[in-house]
Amino acid sequence: MSAVDSSVRAVVWQLVRPGAVAAVQGLAVALLSLTTNVALFVLSVVSLALIPAFGIGFALFPAVTVLVRLSVGLQRRLSRWSRAPIASPYQPVPAGASLGTWKRFRWVVSDAATWRDFAWLIPGAITGGACLLAFVLPFYGLEGVLLVPILLYAITDWYGYGVFWPMDNYLEAWLSMPQGWLIFGGGLAVPPWLVWLHFRFAGFFLAPTQAQELALRVRHLAATRADTIDSQAAELRRIERDLHDGAQARLVALRMSIGLAEELLADDPARAARLLSEAQEASGRALVELRDLVRGIYPPVLAERGLDGAVQALALTVTPPVDVDVDLPGSPPAAVESAAYFAVAELLTNVAKHSGAGRAWVSLVHRDAVLRVVVGDDGRGGASFDVDSGLAGVRRRLAAFDGTMTVTSPPGGPTVVTMELPCALSSRRISPSSGTG
Repeated sequence: MSAVDSSVRAVVWQLVRPGAVAAVQGLAVALLSLTTNVALFVLSVVSLALIPAFGIGFALFPAVTVLVRLSVGLQRRLSRWSRAPIASPYQPVPAGASLGTWKRFRWVVSDAATWRDFAWLIPGAITGGACLLAFVLPFYGLEGVLLVPILLYAITDWYGYGVFWPMDNYLEAWLSMPQGWLIFGGGLAVPPWLVWLHFRFAGFFLAPTQAQELALRVRHLAATRADTIDSQAAELRRIERDLHDGAQARLVALRMSIGLAEELLADDPARAARLLSEAQEASGRALVELRDLVRGIYPPVLAERGLDGAVQALALTVTPPVDVDVDLPGSPPAAVESAAYFAVAELLTNVAKHSGAGRAWVSLVHRDAVLRVVVGDDGRGGASFDVDSGLAGVRRRLAAFDGTMTVTSPPGGPTVVTMELPCALSSRRISPSSGTG
């Protein structure tokens, strides 16, 4: 019987949860919109009015703009609640545009997104205030259902007036319960739509225009192109250094040993044989170094087993134990596959060196044309994006493919790194037969 009750409660919660969450979200949106939007609108009007007055507005208006952008930026982040996040449309701050300067003022007033933010303040306060209904309706119905109408009737009888539901007798109190259920049910259905409509309407003001989206895209591509070029140059320098200091030096020594053995072959065959034996060992070490170098460029295991097999093989080579969960119905493009593999390799290396973890996990899932890779550990936490850190290098590598990376690593752990790479999957790669020798 308890199992049935638990199942019923789980089903009821699944039905109630979206509306209850949206009701709380609607309350947050309403409080934010009714307080900050109105206050910032008044400040913006005052700052503009003070521009002719001894130029006070030249310093005040950019400061108000900063506050407006902070508030509107928070609302853009909250737009994720509507499953249609609003991107930031602002132009980059020019060099030397410090707060209170003419250059800063000119940059602020020349950015069309500034005026669209100000145009949003009053409409946002209106539609945000309407989101208060998302909380009031289910709360009003809940008050009629769960606070027991009989108790409310008793309070009415004790104090001589009704609290929320005025009643004259016990029968009316009982009959109010169906009304409360009806309002509560309808109140749970309305909040998601109110929140969605608010942010949908906000998109007309706060989302980038087509021209702004194009400009943002160009800036993003320029930045990622520069990072990619720098990364490729660094990789080429590493390969050249490894070849020069490793395999090339061994091959030169090998050639000298073989030449010397050739000269000694007639006069001192025993010494020539020792030199040839040493040359054989040196050739083996050079071959190993060349194989390691090739693996650093594109691991053969990726070509043989695909990303899922390569990550599983990688997990076996590191400590602590790593749990791997893979849900890939196909193979990503080779470049994306390589980027994801090296990202996982770098993160697992960090786990082994710095985390002090007892367990780690890797998850690879492809959903909605996005490869999502999660690497986590139960270590000490505290990971951050330092300029020269491995995490920063991984993020630069992923940015070349429009990938994103987020890190959650509070002190004491756990550390969870989530990477997303937009890509399509091709048919699953078939591993070559192991019996071909």
